[in-house]
Amino acid sequence: MSALSYIHPRANQQVQWGAVTLGYFLERAQRRSIGLMVSSEGLVVRMPLRASLRDVDAALLEKSRWILKKLQETQQRAHLQQAARMEWRDGALLPYLGQQLLLKLQPVAALRRQSAILQAGREAEATLMLQIAVPLLAQEQHIKVPVQQWFMQQAQNHFRQRLDHFAPMLQVRWTRLGLSNAATRWGSAKTDGSIRLNWRLMHFQPAVLDYVVVHELSHLREMNHSPRFWSTVESVIPDYARLRKQLKESNAPAW
Repeated sequence: MSALSYIHPRANQQVQWGAVTLGYFLERAQRRSIGLMVSSEGLVVRMPLRASLRDVDAALLEKSRWILKKLQETQQRAHLQQAARMEWRDGALLPYLGQQLLLKLQPVAALRRQSAILQAGREAEATLMLQIAVPLLAQEQHIKVPVQQWFMQQAQNHFRQRLDHFAPMLQVRWTRLGLSNAATRWGSAKTDGSIRLNWRLMHFQPAVLDYVVVHELSHLREMNHSPRFWSTVESVIPDYARLRKQLKESNAPAW
């Protein structure tokens, strides 16, 4: 078995489990039990004021399989996100509604305003091309800003159309649409009919977006995740479980 190492950047404690080295950040807190939290940085342990390091060691050993599983999953997710990171250069391919969108930069001497124009793709690997006017000495922000603005505008248009399509089917009424850029949350709904959807969903296939739209609209009938809620979702999206799993296992590119 090859050696593995998981070291939190603020690690102040370390344990060795065979070939595995685990460096974790330990802090004392006003609590009754030992708390474990795994993030992209590593493991954080919060221990009661009266607990001892021996108590912590015992708790870690008891939960060692869960801890290693979560650390591996977090590490793999970080690697996938890094691999999917957007490139801000001429000829880069960006995921858009399940297709490849070719980024084409058009350098201009005098840039009055940043704009993005969608055209038919001219390359074999892309079906669509997004043309961006940029300064002659373009920096990353000169490319990223108009592309993000374009994605957000497409999200507004697409989400409004799908909300209007599904709301009557669910016998609900939505009142307001907002866009979010949350790292881990794709949507939310409030009892007043307002819906928030993550514009980065535009990277995924339309069927996945429809699932998220129906999911949030269904909350206007059931503000929970009860069997009745999932039955409501299923009434409109029969294969919602597959799409939900696909969304959970996918990674939107990092911007």
